[in-house]
Amino acid sequence: MARPLKVDDVWLERIAGLLGGMEFGSLNIVVHEGQIVQVERTERKRYELSSGSSAGSASSARTAKSSRHAVKSLRESGSVPN
Repeated sequence: MARPLKVDDVWLERIAGLLGGMEFGSLNIVVHEGQIVQVERTERKRYELSSGSSAGSASSARTAKSSRHAVKSLRESGSVPN
């Protein structure tokens, strides 16, 4: 028989805090034996491609460079295959 879900004010505040400021994404709540045991937040960032926005493209370029550097470091350490 399923146990009733126990949600107290602490969990409600945690969930509200994780949802705050999220524009695109999802919140996955894991329940075990009628109690919340884990909350997973996946946030999506969406960027529009526009030729007139140099600030956005500069920021995107920095992010892409940083991401390439992180992947290169992981590959060199053997954590990620080539």
